[in-house]
Amino acid sequence: MASLIILEIIPKYALYSDCITFAFGFIGNLLNLLAFVYLKCFRDQRCTFYLIIEIISIFVNRSLSLSLDISASVYQSDLPTTSLIWCRIRTIVLGTTILISYSMVCLAAIDQFFSTSHQLYLRQLLTFKLARCLVFLLIPIWFLHSLLFAFFYSIHPSAGCIIWNVIWIRYTTFFFYPFLLGFLPIIFASSFSLLAYKNVRRIVRRQIPIERRRFDRQITAMVLIRVVFFVCLILPHCCYRIYLINTYFIQTNSLQYTIGQLIQVLAGSLTNAQYGISFYLYIIISPRYRRQVKSVLRKKIWHRWKNWCCANQNQIAPEIHISTASNLEFM
Repeated sequence: MASLIILEIIPKYALYSDCITFAFGFIGNLLNLLAFVYLKCFRDQRCTFYLIIEIISIFVNRSLSLSLDISASVYQSDLPTTSLIWCRIRTIVLGTTILISYSMVCLAAIDQFFSTSHQLYLRQLLTFKLARCLVFLLIPIWFLHSLLFAFFYSIHPSAGCIIWNVIWIRYTTFFFYPFLLGFLPIIFASSFSLLAYKNVRRIVRRQIPIERRRFDRQITAMVLIRVVFFVCLILPHCCYRIYLINTYFIQTNSLQYTIGQLIQVLAGSLTNAQYGISFYLYIIISPRYRRQVKSVLRKKIWHRWKNWCCANQNQIAPEIHISTASNLEFM
């Protein structure tokens, strides 16, 4: 009886948690995007370029995921489990955007390590042109990977949208989930962000302007706190996927199956939470970023909107009297 109640609560919890994280994430990522685009100190940085790409991929990912969840809740029909087209579309879009998002976090941490290095040749190694090349190289790679991934999905009458190829099942079980979406981004992001933080602590020895030094400390702290929560929030899901390698839940065993579903939803909600908390982490860790966001909202957005709304009221149309003589001059 308790298992049935929990199984009824799980879809509602998943939907409500997705709605909450999407709402907070949309607002936070929008404010991040405004700050990164309008402020020149961010706009000219490779690290923020990676973070902007991450924001875009997160928005696409969460929008599609939430739309499908709401559709399943309202119409009582889960399209990806009944339609092969939607099954593959979801696999392609969600797979591509997740991989892009994780890659951008890793690249941001790597870029900060090189940017704050005390060795000149390392600081000059990465350029904005190279950053664009890396991004526009990774996007088609992850898209083709997800496209191949979707090819091996099919609709099963009882299980829904599942992988039918045995080799691909082994790939997803033993490499894709535990490593490509787990330990590899965790290791890369955490290692390079810690090295960047170590570089920043020695940045006083370098002969650089004070303003540049402050900005390096700020952006490194922002990337570090982003990576810390990135690791903490995706690690439970990674551990759960590894646990599933040696565990098989039988639906007839209601208690074991219910516990497995509950753990999966909780781990998934933690993973989804890391998509929407970056802005709130930034304003907590960096008072300078709080002032920058306020400046953008007040000077760029509010003043521009105010001037646009009040433009017609403030304009005074001059009275123009055209005499006959002046008309004759132009004839």
